[in-house]
Amino acid sequence: MNKSHIIPLYTLLLLCLGLAGYAVWKTPTAVISEPQVASVQMLQSMPNSSRDSIRLFDLPEELTFAGERVPLEIADVKERLEREIYVNAYWQSNMILLMKRSSKFLPEIEEMLKENGIPDDFKYLAMAESALMNVASPAGAKGFWQIMESTGKEYGLEVTNDVDERYNLNKATIAASKYLNKAHNRFGDWTAVAASYNMGQAGFSRRQEDQLAKNYYDLYLNDETSRYLFRILAFKVIFENPGEFGFHLRESDYYQNPTFKTVQVSADIKNLANWAKQQGSNYKELKLYNPWLRDKNLNVKRGKTYEIILPE
Repeated sequence: MNKSHIIPLYTLLLLCLGLAGYAVWKTPTAVISEPQVASVQMLQSMPNSSRDSIRLFDLPEELTFAGERVPLEIADVKERLEREIYVNAYWQSNMILLMKRSSKFLPEIEEMLKENGIPDDFKYLAMAESALMNVASPAGAKGFWQIMESTGKEYGLEVTNDVDERYNLNKATIAASKYLNKAHNRFGDWTAVAASYNMGQAGFSRRQEDQLAKNYYDLYLNDETSRYLFRILAFKVIFENPGEFGFHLRESDYYQNPTFKTVQVSADIKNLANWAKQQGSNYKELKLYNPWLRDKNLNVKRGKTYEIILPE
């Protein structure tokens, strides 16, 4: 290629570079600002809803369980109570559902406890045991009160393949009341009774003897029993002061049972689904409101009568 051809190419290249440079020079430069760091003044200027969504709670100045004083002046007692309050108050979904569910069962539990001489605060023990649901533990405890099979039979509950009265709220509450009264006769105070419900009367008594101490708050216990009473107390504090912990349920928010009719049964029922239909109900409602019926049929011993509840 000779010089006469090269000169025009260089000229064209220089022209393109010039135009590109002019275009860059005319483009506005973006202003890059430094990131803002939140300051104390900025946080203070925020509305409370933005900077105080997680807040600290005030403990009650005085607290009792079943009429017995909780020694909140002891540092570890206060800390253990706070732990359970925060765990449960900030597990909002669980607490809201427990509150809504409680209206279906607490009136009956309260009435049965009163009739059997058990302090009202023990309704919170049932919450700690089962969250007011008919649950079963890996160890085999069943129902609201988490009663073992042998204990249930000892206190008058029927436990067979087709009937398990540990799931019958009324009868299970009576059985639990008998157990609690027996424990009170042994220990003499309700706080020890509650703790022994968790670890067993014999186990709790051994800890008292080994550690030369009677008071629950003076005993060194396994983690489960150490937390147990404070979990009960946390439910009491939150349920008695729901607004202080951010729970503002209206009366219409609480769940309600339907109005029931009671059907007495003193003969075998070979097919519960057919029987429920004959009563103007269905198998789902039969099982839902009578969870103590554990099979698809019901065998009735001579002289025995069962009460089955169904929506009217």
